[in-house]
Amino acid sequence: MSQKSLSTGALVLGGDLGGTSTRILVADTSGRVAGRGLAGGGNPTAHPDSAAGALAAALADALAGLDPAAVGTAVIGAAGGGALRHPEVRARFDAVWSAAGLRCPPSYVPDLLVAFTSGTPAPDGTVLIAGTGAAAGDIRDHTLTRTADAHGWLLGDDGSGFWLGREAVRATLRAIDAGEPLGPLGEAVVRTVLGAPPDAGNGRPESDDTRGALIGTIMGRPPVRLAELARLVSDAYDAGDPAAYLIAERAAKLLSGTVGRVRPPGTSGPLVLAGSVAGEASPVGRILRQIFSHSDADVLSARDGLGGATWLALRALDPALATPEAHSRLVS
Repeated sequence: MSQKSLSTGALVLGGDLGGTSTRILVADTSGRVAGRGLAGGGNPTAHPDSAAGALAAALADALAGLDPAAVGTAVIGAAGGGALRHPEVRARFDAVWSAAGLRCPPSYVPDLLVAFTSGTPAPDGTVLIAGTGAAAGDIRDHTLTRTADAHGWLLGDDGSGFWLGREAVRATLRAIDAGEPLGPLGEAVVRTVLGAPPDAGNGRPESDDTRGALIGTIMGRPPVRLAELARLVSDAYDAGDPAAYLIAERAAKLLSGTVGRVRPPGTSGPLVLAGSVAGEASPVGRILRQIFSHSDADVLSARDGLGGATWLALRALDPALATPEAHSRLVS
């Protein structure tokens, strides 16, 4: 397909460098989509060797049939954006950008800002992301001004998917130590981690065999894989497991405390909740909404972060173009 001839500034570009995928969206100045691209994980921290290549592939798809020189501004959300401060990493990304024919410099922004903007076009407010990790941020005039948590699994990320998975295993081990029968959560942990308990069939796993196998298997894996067990807490919660209730309620309290560190009483603007753990379908997300229903915050759910990044690019090109209508069009 031949490239469409457009004037510089006729298009804007938004991007999302995630741990599992790289997404690019190109839109016109009314917020209508002109191109999309998708490739593998583009987080430069998680994928130091392949992230730049993923960006190249996503850009090629999104810009197919378009004139790259027509892109006037570009905003890209990057969860691992700190790696871009390293000269050698940034050089690889800059080379990909130039090779794609783009003339405008990319603006890499924190994923907290992109998540907030996906939920609202408001300039001020608060955002909480709770997925594999957890972080909260204060947004003022479309800029991230303060951050709480985002300390990583070893030092923080309280209430996150990693935290939920670890607590699920800990609760299972405590029940085994006490010689108690496992409830839905413990049974799911043993089944998921081990495939089947060493003595499956008698209804009560043998403590020494099962405990040792659980510990050995978990300790032999990358720690971040504990986040894969977060869904077990949600399933057990919906099944009425008391252990899952306690874990979910504690996670919500920890996450609300993280929000409180960047949103003291009287703070203006909405609160946007983002990430699988804080989502409306998650029991932790539902408890969070109950907690915040007693505050003065207008609680919103994040939508498509890629659309939020593209709307920020539209605003950077011309604030008059960043209308609520364009926002709704991009994040829907």
